[in-house]
This record gives sequence, C-alpha cells and structure tokens, in this order.
Amino acid sequence: MSMAEQSAADSQESHVPPEGPVARETIPRKTKAAALCLLAVLLLCIGWGIQQRSQAAVVLANHTDRIAEPIVNVVTPAINQNRSEIVLPGNTQAFNDTPIYARTNGYLKRWHVDIGAHVRQGQLLAEIDTPEVDRQLEQARADLKNAEANEQLAEITAKRWQKLLQTDAVSKQETDQAVSDLSARKATVDSTAANVHRLEQLQSFEKIYAPFSGVITSRSTDIGALIDAGANTGPKELFHLAAVDRLRVYVSVPEADANVAQNRAKVNLTLDEYPGEKFVGTIVRNSDSIDLATRTLRIEVDISNAQDRIKTGSYVMVHFPVLQGASSTNSMTLPANVLLFRSEGLQVAVVRHGQAELVPVRIGRDYGSMVEVNSGVQAHDEIIMNPSDSLITGTPVRVSAPADGGQAK
Repeated sequence: MSMAEQSAADSQESHVPPEGPVARETIPRKTKAAALCLLAVLLLCIGWGIQQRSQAAVVLANHTDRIAEPIVNVVTPAINQNRSEIVLPGNTQAFNDTPIYARTNGYLKRWHVDIGAHVRQGQLLAEIDTPEVDRQLEQARADLKNAEANEQLAEITAKRWQKLLQTDAVSKQETDQAVSDLSARKATVDSTAANVHRLEQLQSFEKIYAPFSGVITSRSTDIGALIDAGANTGPKELFHLAAVDRLRVYVSVPEADANVAQNRAKVNLTLDEYPGEKFVGTIVRNSDSIDLATRTLRIEVDISNAQDRIKTGSYVMVHFPVLQGASSTNSMTLPANVLLFRSEGLQVAVVRHGQAELVPVRIGRDYGSMVEVNSGVQAHDEIIMNPSDSLITGTPVRVSAPADGGQAK
C-alpha cells in the first residue's frame, strides 16, 4: 500500500463517529448549553421588562405629582422710597344746604323754579294761596278799627270827667273809672294791632323766597297741593336749596397720619370724571379728636366751585402732602390680593425653593388696590397672588411665567 492510500484510509477512520459512552454524553451537553442560553435570554427579557415598568411607574408618579402641584402667579414688591403724599377718599357737601318749608297754610298757587335752577338770594320761588289767612286778616283789621273807636270814646270821656272833677261836679271814683277804662281800651288796641301784624306776617309767607344764592336740588310740591305749616304734624319740604359756589370736603384721616391735618395747608383733589386734572383746596378745620370707633380724625377741606364743575355729593380723592420725615424709606407696596387673613395674623405666601412659605407681615397705609408693607418681605421675594385658603408652608408650587415682569405697580 502506498503512502497516499494509507493517508486516505487514516482520514476516513478519523471521520467515523466514536462509539460507546463517549458518543452518548456529547448530545446531552449541547442540549443543556442551549437550554441555559435560552433561560438566560428569557431572564434578561423579564428583567428588562420589569425595569421598564418600574421606570414607567416612576415617571408616571413624578408626572402625577407635578400635575398636582398648583400653578401660581407671583409678584415682587415695589420699593416705596419716595412717597410724597397720602391719598384718602372724601365726600363733598354744599357749603350751605337747607330744605325750604312753608310757614303758612293754604294751597300752592304757582312755582317759578325747578330742580337744577340757579337762583339768587331773595328770588321768588313759589306762591301760596291762603284764603283763610286773608279772611282772618280782614277780621283782625276790622277789630282793630273797632278797638280804636272805643279807645277814642274812652279818651274823650276820661278828659270830660277830669274837667268835671275840677268843679266837683262828679266824684273822684267816677273819674278814676273813666281813666282806667281808657287804659283798658288802649291795651285792647295794642292787642288787636299785634294780631293784625301777626296775620300780615303770615300773609307775607304766601311768597317763598330763596334765603341764599344756590341751586335747587329738589322740588317736592306742585300746583294745587295742600300746604300745611306743620302745627300738629311735621312740615312737608317744598324745595331743597344748596349753595354750590363753594364746597366742603370731609375726610377721615387715620390716626397714624393725623399730623397731615395742618390748618390752612393746601391739598390737591382729583375726581374720576376729570382724569389727570387736579383741584386745589384748603384745610380749614379739624375735629381735634380721634373717633373712638374708627380711630380717625375728621377734617374739612374747602374748595372754590365758582364754575360749578364739582357736583355736591361727589366722591373725591384728597392728596395730602407728607410732612418731612414722616414717610418710611424702607417700605414697599404690594397688591392687596396677596394678603392672607388668618388667626396667626396678617401673612403673605412667598415661593422659596419650589415651595410656599407663609411669612407674617406688617402693613402701613392702605391705598385700596395696593397696600404698604413695612416689614416681613424683601425686594427679591416672589409673593403668590390670590393664595388659596388651604395653602400652608411646605406646599409644592409651580410659578407661572409673569406677563409684565411680575413687579407690583
């Protein structure tokens, strides 16, 4: 056998599968390896699925917590360093304001003015028809003539008896009676004349005149209405007259600012119907005492109204200049809707580190929509606007982006 044939024979023998125990063990080992690989892949898939579900649960929980956080609008305090005036509301009243009543009984004959009419002092407003007073006056004048006639007769008789007494033609007693009768007649004349004057005065009240110059603000009668002077009942108002060429403005100043009420000081007044325009008034007097109920000082400001631009009863804002050293240079202003009124006192909610923190504050003056804050907050603090009543310290919050910079105006 050649060497080539021998090598081919050896090669064929090497490819013959072994027999016996070794061949039987080879197949199970491969199966086990495949099963282990499959198990490992399965475990990896299960672990990856569990991890993905866990991560999804965490993301969902974080998203839910974030959604549950309230979204709040915030504002930062505005520095109030150069406050030069105090603005307080006031009410205007006419310098003279009076109702006009009738002083005699009768019926309204005619009226000459109506509401809104500007009248002068002494101008005729209305006329009253008083037939009863007229007849009483006629009777009184007749009684006066009768009394005067009796007085003249008594005077002639007294003089005659006094002459006869000189010749002892009559007694002293009869003369004294004649003189005494003259005195009684004179008293009757005086009484009757006084009654005539009284009725003439009542008759003069038939015409109603304006007691001062002003504007008729009310008319409560009409032609033919019964006029009762109110002897037994309250009189009925016929007209209401107000002097509007000069007005009084009454203002209640808080006790803390009572030092601004300096008599003869000039103040500015503004009205909503005249935006951008200021009227100048003068402080003329004050009550010089603090009201125990409101803790305010009542003052009066007089203002000229010759052009009748300001109506009586108007709501005005009075600007008082602050005295030197009276203003607080460290104060700030905040909107009034940031305040929380609770049993712990006045508080505001400040956003710090993504959470709300309730901070006590002390306010100064109230400007209506804005308040002065003297302590409790800093200029960089973010104050929550319109805080919820359930808000407590530590509540997570999210700040909404401000539209105008977020600073109090």
